[in-house]
Amino acid sequence: MLRRSLLVLNLAAMMGLGAAQAQTQRQAPETRQQITLSFAPVVQRSMPAVVNVYGSRQERRASNPFMDDPFFRRFFGDGGFGVPRERAQQSLGSGVVVDARAGLVVTNHHVIEGMTEVKVSLADRREVEAEIVLRDPRTDLAVIKLKNTAGITAMLELADSEAVQVGDLVLAIGNPFGVGQTVTQGIVSALARTQVGIADYQSFIQTDAAINPGNSGGALVDMQGRLIGINTAIFSRTGASHGIGFAIPAAMVRIVVESAKAGSASVRRPWFGARLQGVTPDIAEGLGLDRPTGVVVAAVFDKGPAEEAGLKRGDVILQMDGQAIDDPDGFGYRLATRALGSTANLAVMRGRSRLNLAVKMVVAPETRPRDPVKVGGRGPFTGLTVVNLSPAVAEELTIEVGSEGVAVMEVEADSPAGQIGFQKGDILMAVNRDTIATTRDVERLTRDRARGWEVTLNRKGQVFTTYVRG
Repeated sequence: MLRRSLLVLNLAAMMGLGAAQAQTQRQAPETRQQITLSFAPVVQRSMPAVVNVYGSRQERRASNPFMDDPFFRRFFGDGGFGVPRERAQQSLGSGVVVDARAGLVVTNHHVIEGMTEVKVSLADRREVEAEIVLRDPRTDLAVIKLKNTAGITAMLELADSEAVQVGDLVLAIGNPFGVGQTVTQGIVSALARTQVGIADYQSFIQTDAAINPGNSGGALVDMQGRLIGINTAIFSRTGASHGIGFAIPAAMVRIVVESAKAGSASVRRPWFGARLQGVTPDIAEGLGLDRPTGVVVAAVFDKGPAEEAGLKRGDVILQMDGQAIDDPDGFGYRLATRALGSTANLAVMRGRSRLNLAVKMVVAPETRPRDPVKVGGRGPFTGLTVVNLSPAVAEELTIEVGSEGVAVMEVEADSPAGQIGFQKGDILMAVNRDTIATTRDVERLTRDRARGWEVTLNRKGQVFTTYVRG
């Protein structure tokens, strides 16, 4: 009986202690400051610099041959079935003012891709016309310039995105679904996300702050109201936010904005002069690495920065300027955010030895003139613009430097070449078994009509031969 009483008393004491702990953990706010704790001050500073971006272009629908007949038009009218008419195609996204005095706004390239007319709606609902000053599809960024900057003072400072840490609080500001400016809150879920498939240069900030259609080009800001990234995509099977969003880091945004400020219509980036591949578990084990990390130098191009720095085939690059390199995408991002004319320090493993090598940040050279040729006439190549290959062209089109042939720089919309399936970045190697070395070979070989054409192409490293009717 005594033992049972002691047990009851001990149990009651434990319950009382647990209740006391729970009461300590769940305290009501004691001051007005705690009650009014809010993100509002950050939002008030940041939101005026986030704008809505509207892009549009006019498209003409294909005409119906019956509408040439006045009798037919009498029943259907000039605006009836099949009548050629202008159709406005539009896109909607967000943007961030990064230079109020110059009127520069950064947004996503996919928001204004193909658009000829752009307008910006400011936070105070004023509409301002804008012009596109720089398109950079490789980063999915674009810079537009407001034609009227009167009264525009709000802008966001670019933060040091290298200082961002997983777990940091962030706010996403944009115009989801076109309902108006909206703010969502979350944390940085991950850093240096690659292999997302959004752009050529991939090292995204991942966040669980809700990002939805229309948020593209909007701001991801820290608790000081500084821009740490441009919201660009979500992972979703339905189109709605599932808590996995991606933002382009401010370090990449800064490079693109500085190019626009310098008056350039494109971004000039450093060229490495080597082909890289990821480190597999087998390679890591053979090198004595504790995990697969870094990138392997698969090939070194003659007279390139990598060769001049002393890199050799088989070297493993582990770090750039003290930052770990996990894969080729991560290396490409680090390289692209380095300033031209500077020097990057690489930590390299060669066999069992560790080396420190310095590589210069220089642009890819145009070792021979592009000599562009636009194919005319009525053949299957009509609408193609081809250029001679060089490291500069290869870098621009993300193709192999050592490839043979000429590169397809443009494919005219609705042209025979476009309908057949030629793509920008294709390397035209041979026509009817005649090797192509220069653009003038293409001009010569496509001049005469033929019943059929045997074409050899290199597309993203895969060489194939196909037959095209004349």
